[in-house]
Amino acid sequence: MTQRTPSGFLGFLRVLWRGLDFTRRAVLNLVFFALLLGFLAVAMRGAPRVEPNSALVLKPEGQLVEQYSIDPVERALARLGGDTPKQVQVRDLVGAIDAAAHDPRIERILLEPDALGAGGFAALREVGAALDRFRAAGKPVIAWAAGYTQGQYYLAAHADRVLLDPEGGVLLQGLASYRNYYRELLDRLGVNVHLFRVGEFKSAAEPFILDQASPEAKEADSYWLGGLWDTYLDEVAAQRKLDPAALRTAVAQLPQEIAAAQGDLAALAQKLKLVDGLATRAELVAMLRKAGAPDRGGHGFRGVALDDYLASMRTQALAIGKPRVAVVVAEGEIVGGKQPPGMVGGDSTAALLRQAREDRNVKAVVLRVDSPGGEVYAAEQIRREVALTRAAGKPVVVSMGDVAASGGYWIAMNADRILAEPNTITGSIGIFGLFFNVPDTLAKIGVHTDGVGTSPWAGAFDVRRPLDPAVGQVIQSVIDKGYRDFTGRVAAARGKSVAAIDAVARGRVWTGRQALERGLVDQLGGLADAVRFAAQQAKLGDDYAVGYVERPLSAFDRFLLDFSQSTLVAWAHAGGIALPGWLAEAPRLAPELALFRHARAGVPQVYAYCFCTP
Repeated sequence: MTQRTPSGFLGFLRVLWRGLDFTRRAVLNLVFFALLLGFLAVAMRGAPRVEPNSALVLKPEGQLVEQYSIDPVERALARLGGDTPKQVQVRDLVGAIDAAAHDPRIERILLEPDALGAGGFAALREVGAALDRFRAAGKPVIAWAAGYTQGQYYLAAHADRVLLDPEGGVLLQGLASYRNYYRELLDRLGVNVHLFRVGEFKSAAEPFILDQASPEAKEADSYWLGGLWDTYLDEVAAQRKLDPAALRTAVAQLPQEIAAAQGDLAALAQKLKLVDGLATRAELVAMLRKAGAPDRGGHGFRGVALDDYLASMRTQALAIGKPRVAVVVAEGEIVGGKQPPGMVGGDSTAALLRQAREDRNVKAVVLRVDSPGGEVYAAEQIRREVALTRAAGKPVVVSMGDVAASGGYWIAMNADRILAEPNTITGSIGIFGLFFNVPDTLAKIGVHTDGVGTSPWAGAFDVRRPLDPAVGQVIQSVIDKGYRDFTGRVAAARGKSVAAIDAVARGRVWTGRQALERGLVDQLGGLADAVRFAAQQAKLGDDYAVGYVERPLSAFDRFLLDFSQSTLVAWAHAGGIALPGWLAEAPRLAPELALFRHARAGVPQVYAYCFCTP
């Protein structure tokens, strides 16, 4: 008996299934072989070779950060897509520069800061200090860019020679702090905003109750912005051997200067002695070939990129059992619970401090703070761990980065010693509470709320109901108590009276130099200074290691990162094979209105937060 061949719709489905099954098997096989090749590439890949007479090429892209907030999978996907992650760790740049200073294979540094994003000046100052140490070792630094922004030039000024493309320019504008104000919008929507605060300078929540900055906010902002700008001009002028007053005048008269130069920004930069010369990229390469050694192809110069140099450094194993100074990073908004890198979690950051305290090889701790603050209770959790670590006999030293204000100062105040850069933004000692309700909003669309409760407090924080003035008094009492706690703890930690601390608190922001003058920090200096002081306090001498205490990478994360930097992937990129660029960007969310990212509806939010980045 012959078997009937399926026909019609059923036959079509069977053919479709076979096609899908074949495609599925083919895709799985391709994925399997790609992973197999990846494992082989990572297994066979040794550390990148650094040839003699090489230049260390520094082309930082994106923002300088204390630790990555982009997770390892995103970073690997970016590299697989032929892109680079838009973050650079300060420790990687500084570590590479310091290692290169004593590496006989590295003759010079080429700094190309074109793609360096806007950020704080304290991190740039850390990198600039490393460039100064490299130059002090007798090795030159050359900076070149198609054009310099203010932050990029602040770093480039540390070079022996600053070069600029003939079509470029150096744009120095000064510093500004402008914010959006939402009161009119909220009034139109019928949203009622209740602000509870102590301190006329605590302006973080003013955009929700005003349509413009208060006189107190403008006074305070003008003072710390002016301090930052003074430091910028003084340091750039010192590096470039210029008169700070003349540089200030040139920036103030920039429109007239540009007009006089007939719009030629490069010629103007030369006239103002901001750059040493003009050069195209081809001329730069020829200059480096003449000064050093040509590459093997004979067309470029011999250089090693930052990632490759860092990979070569990883082969140097940390000595096991050495006494250590542990560095714990607290970067980002302070939020309750466990948070990923790039955020300061009340539970997770406290756990890192606890881990350092309980590690027998850790003899001292440096808490690196780069945070504008956040939730009060989460900050208090971290402060308690700092106090417990000191009580256990281990010195704790705080190193302030770009920002260590409000809650960022809260977690720092109980350290044995606080170090800040002159251009760190700190202070903002104060707290505030916010409560929003929307009965008028609902009324606009014909919705009304009514009911009963078993006590006057039942349903008091229902956002659909008006806020009872008595409840507002309770919230203000809580805020007042929080401010007394804050200033009282600072006074006890700093050995001052509460009145003396209140005089420099009340939410007012200071630069690191201004804070030193007011007794809020102990010393001006960077992370390396903090580590040295911690080692001295622990009596470690010179024979100690420095290690970061942070969440370790999983085996899969490490594989992805190594694979994304492998020779196989480089070959694929050269052949035009890469993942689509949007894939690495997909997981990111716009951080708008970050203050309310973790807010809970129907609960007054209490913050020690500072919007104080220029």
